[in-house]
Amino acid sequence: MLESIFYETSGNITLVQAAACTLASILLGFVIAWIHMYQNPSSRSFLLTLVTLPFVVQMVIILVNGSLGTGIAVMGAFSLVRFRSLPGSAREICSVFLAMAVGLASGMGFVGAAAAMVVIVGAVTIIVLRMPERDSRFLRRELKVTIPEDLDYTEIFDDIFSKYTKHASMLRVKTVNMGSLYELWYEVDLKGTEIEKAMLDEIRCRNGNLPIVCGRGEIGGNL
Repeated sequence: MLESIFYETSGNITLVQAAACTLASILLGFVIAWIHMYQNPSSRSFLLTLVTLPFVVQMVIILVNGSLGTGIAVMGAFSLVRFRSLPGSAREICSVFLAMAVGLASGMGFVGAAAAMVVIVGAVTIIVLRMPERDSRFLRRELKVTIPEDLDYTEIFDDIFSKYTKHASMLRVKTVNMGSLYELWYEVDLKGTEIEKAMLDEIRCRNGNLPIVCGRGEIGGNL
């Protein structure tokens, strides 16, 4: 399973072997794209990249065909490429590296190893994503609440936070709209993800249905 299909070939790769590697790269590219889409919204262009990248890398490896000089030349050519796209998420970077690794394995004839790699990474991804989010890192939220200036913000939501959160602390206060409104920034640890909407509904009733923003990480960029 983990042996190269090129083991009987001395220097030359047959058309059947190249076709088998190409078919494996494309099929595994589709599997990688499906794994990346699992519980993760993705653009069509990025999914197309994940499907075609294993084939592209595989063809480069086949063309190099074990030549050290050609390999160095290809490495130098790729080093001239500068990627100017926006930084991707950790999951996008992982998917790209998986697609490249699959293309590398297929290009060397290790089709079984490439398939095993995709199966293992896919299984781990699905298991981790299906685990209940009980870790405090998954339950932490940064909350921005807008209230009118006539409300005392010091303890306005304490009873709500004690009901729905394990911990809540105010990060900062900011006046907006010519001082007629306050923006309150909190860091809260929810007791569970399923109660987030109920907490926001109670806060919304108390702040007069003014804007509320709740999310993971820095929701305003300037915390």
